[in-house]
Amino acid sequence: MKIAIIGGSGLYNIEGFKIKNEVAIETPFGKPSDKLIVGEINGTELVFLPRHNRDHNIMPSELNHRANIYALKKFGIGTIFSISAVGSLQENIAPCDVVIPDQYFDRTKSKNHTFFGDGIVAHVPMAEPVCKELANIAEDAVTLAVRQTQSKIKVHRNGTYVNMEGPAFSTKAESNVYRQLGMDIIGMTNMAEAKLAREAEICYTTIAMVTDYDCWHPDHDNVTVDLVIANLLSNVAISQNIIKNIVELTKNSTQLVCKCREALSCAIITKEEAVTTDIRERLAPIISKYFPMQ
Repeated sequence: MKIAIIGGSGLYNIEGFKIKNEVAIETPFGKPSDKLIVGEINGTELVFLPRHNRDHNIMPSELNHRANIYALKKFGIGTIFSISAVGSLQENIAPCDVVIPDQYFDRTKSKNHTFFGDGIVAHVPMAEPVCKELANIAEDAVTLAVRQTQSKIKVHRNGTYVNMEGPAFSTKAESNVYRQLGMDIIGMTNMAEAKLAREAEICYTTIAMVTDYDCWHPDHDNVTVDLVIANLLSNVAISQNIIKNIVELTKNSTQLVCKCREALSCAIITKEEAVTTDIRERLAPIISKYFPMQ
């Protein structure tokens, strides 16, 4: 149950998080967004990875998702809670609300959302892209945080996160199409994380913090940068409580009973004799359970 938080915009200092170490991990896919920040909350170890770097100098389309997830897997992480800023595509999902989606819709153009290729092929199941067990913990953590802070925000369970390319926001035409297709929230980062976490057999869920309505909303023209930042800071404040609750709830839970940890068991198509030593070395944290070093 070794826990990692991938934190998005504004979430770079976690209250009560005692940093013990910062670990730079090399990967065959390049550098992660930042060092892994290793610490503890109330005696429980927690690893934090700033998604956009602590200086927020990496755009969503520049993120090296493969390096991020590979580094976490190599460090021994088994569960990832992704805390992300999103826009709302539905009237009933208001700014500052929290959504725990159960589906993603990919609108990105990147081909670097898999560890496989270059001599080895795998097709992981993604019909249910979120670990339901982890989502249950996330929902409980957020609900408890709302009570602790006496907040009036709503917690929405399930829904679809549409992952746009970025860095520009949607046109009104795009935003309205997403609404007509039944999408609920929109962001720029989580689809690749979910895909790669599944390939790495890591349990993954999103905690989506709504900063504003997307441009479809009739009042969108009245949304100012100051208002978005204020909502972002409000989200960061409650996120501190959410993270503390995640640690406690995960610590007190039994081992997760899910299929995430066996995602590759029937997914790798390449014959074992064709998996070379170079491939086994390159993907050792990902595939060593199935293809150990010879």
